[in-house]
Amino acid sequence: MLRLRLGSADLCRVRFADRLHPVGIALLAGQWLRDPTVAAMAPTLAERASAAVEGTAAAQAATAILRHLLPDRGRLPDFVTPLSGLESVEAGLEAIRATPARRVRDEVTMAYADTTVSPLRRRFAAADPEALDLFGGAVRTWFDAVLAPHWAELASAYRQQVSAASQRLAQHGLASLFAGLHPGIRWREPVLEVSTWWDANLPGTGHGLILLPSPLAGPRPRVLVEPGHPILLVYPVVMPARAARDDDSLGRLLGVTRALVLRRLDAEGGLTTTVLSRAVGISLSSASEHARALRTAGLVVSEREGGAVRHHLTALGAGLLRGPSGDPCASWPTPGQAAGWPPGLP
Repeated sequence: MLRLRLGSADLCRVRFADRLHPVGIALLAGQWLRDPTVAAMAPTLAERASAAVEGTAAAQAATAILRHLLPDRGRLPDFVTPLSGLESVEAGLEAIRATPARRVRDEVTMAYADTTVSPLRRRFAAADPEALDLFGGAVRTWFDAVLAPHWAELASAYRQQVSAASQRLAQHGLASLFAGLHPGIRWREPVLEVSTWWDANLPGTGHGLILLPSPLAGPRPRVLVEPGHPILLVYPVVMPARAARDDDSLGRLLGVTRALVLRRLDAEGGLTTTVLSRAVGISLSSASEHARALRTAGLVVSEREGGAVRHHLTALGAGLLRGPSGDPCASWPTPGQAAGWPPGLP
């Protein structure tokens, strides 16, 4: 049991994270989806994770690397789920690469306490740059293969969770908010008790508490405590129904990332290239490239606003997204069955 003694400086700075953290959620999901009991709550994502083991050579290698370097359950090294890097997968990986070598050594050594030593694990624990780059590449590939097709649904579910919890806070106060987060979280003023993977009695940092509901946190809440920073509390919530089933016919037709770009534009309305890159978790140049390909296919229209370019779905793009019945969850044909789409479609 982790007991956090929160002072007034922490309690007046309780807030929710701006969005899901692509890298942090990917690593928690990669660990959690190995557990058959909890993976049953998200069968489609679990199937995707299993398929990666027998998928492309890149997906197989990524899965093998992550399973070799990270514990299969319990506490992960804190530096692999950083506070910064919310904007995209690349931003999260940059935050990981910026971790001081001494901290990497300390946290990985602790994580490997009951693990057999191997050459790659030894290099990872030593913060070897090549090992960290190998790890980063594996995270990126695994995210694209497993989470990217459902990232829009996961992000939408996150906003709904935050909205509901914020309403509870506004109507009933902080004690009610804490009481409704998760059965493993209890508020016994002035102590917040969290049934997590480690035990300690700690004071607050004086920089507040960031809450992050996630269906991929695992069976227990996760807590990151760093001096000089807000405490991060990631707690499990129910998997959204749409992300719990396979709805990737559009991904097979367009490619995973381009399908995700369309879904984000549908969910958010017009987005600039910068905001789109952050929403999808890709680089700015990649977002521009995908928007250009979708524009060439007639699925997206772009307009300049000052120094920015804003992208919108066309009627054709909205129709493709919703399927023949007009249902955004409807299935579309496989690429081989869709030969009649406009020139330029990937």
